[in-house]
Amino acid sequence: MLGLMPDLSRRALLAMAAGSLPLAAQVPPHNRRAIVSLVSGEDRRQNVYNALAAIDDQIRPMLKRKKYVLLKPNTVAVNYQLGSTHADALRGILDYLEGRFRGPIVIADSSKDNTWDAYENFHYDRVLAEYPRAHARFVDFNEEGKYVVQEIVDKNLHLMQVRLAARLFDPDAFILGAALLKAHDNVVATLSVKNLVMSAPLHNSRKETAAWHDKAKFHQGYREIQMNLAITARRMRPFWGATVIDGFEGMEGEGPLKGTPVASKIAIASTDFVAADRIGVEAMGVDPSWVGYLGYCCDAGLGQYDSSLIDLRGGVTVAAVRKQYKLHPRVARQLEWMGPLPKA
Repeated sequence: MLGLMPDLSRRALLAMAAGSLPLAAQVPPHNRRAIVSLVSGEDRRQNVYNALAAIDDQIRPMLKRKKYVLLKPNTVAVNYQLGSTHADALRGILDYLEGRFRGPIVIADSSKDNTWDAYENFHYDRVLAEYPRAHARFVDFNEEGKYVVQEIVDKNLHLMQVRLAARLFDPDAFILGAALLKAHDNVVATLSVKNLVMSAPLHNSRKETAAWHDKAKFHQGYREIQMNLAITARRMRPFWGATVIDGFEGMEGEGPLKGTPVASKIAIASTDFVAADRIGVEAMGVDPSWVGYLGYCCDAGLGQYDSSLIDLRGGVTVAAVRKQYKLHPRVARQLEWMGPLPKA
């Protein structure tokens, strides 16, 4: 083995075998600074617009290189508005894009249920009617049916494959996520990163074919889902453009589907999804170390999770808008990922 690795000294190899690497060989911290906007106000639509406008200098150069905008709302709860992107949040985003982007806009998601039910129930069609020059249309990733294959882990830490929506890997698309502030039943909190990652796994419930549901494969356990989100985010991150988190009315308790409202009245935006989520979890009063997949994403260089390296815009401090969200009743079990694997 030593003869096959001429670039490493015998001492370094022995140190590796002993589990003690020299300092120069250790993984450096992710130290790039990030910019995040945080705004507060009494109007959801205006908050979303203001948050994006505050980082316009970050978005515009990226936007100019793309052929179309892929606007990804959260439609996980097709019959419960609190759990899904509000029409006024879409209006705020389209207000921002109007005059800044002349190409087509695709509003697309892959709900765990029927995506078209969400589009109809939350009146997204009425929004598009107000922006005829946007040339916008709806897409259901499940219906489109094109995918790439990704490996994640099951509850035994064995690799398995899932199908991820191919459009989320389109280099011509400026992917703009429209997330929310929500407590979660598996990973403590769900914001920008999870909004994008969990839109990717597809399912097929058409009667003429055998049913399958790759979203369900991510939910292998409280430890495994943290890994699966980070693994998939690493594959997707090069294609992400910007995110906005609508925190006008967040969800506490039994999120992401059955929680109750919290009037936070904020919006957050960034081209760094991990940094946006760090500000979001702090605004929810959540201990950032509890949200494991975001820490993993930072360690992998996908974004900044160290608040000392995040520059805030918008004239609002996190302390001024922080609300103490109630977490899911099973939060203690969710934190099992932080400890060692149980012994057999």
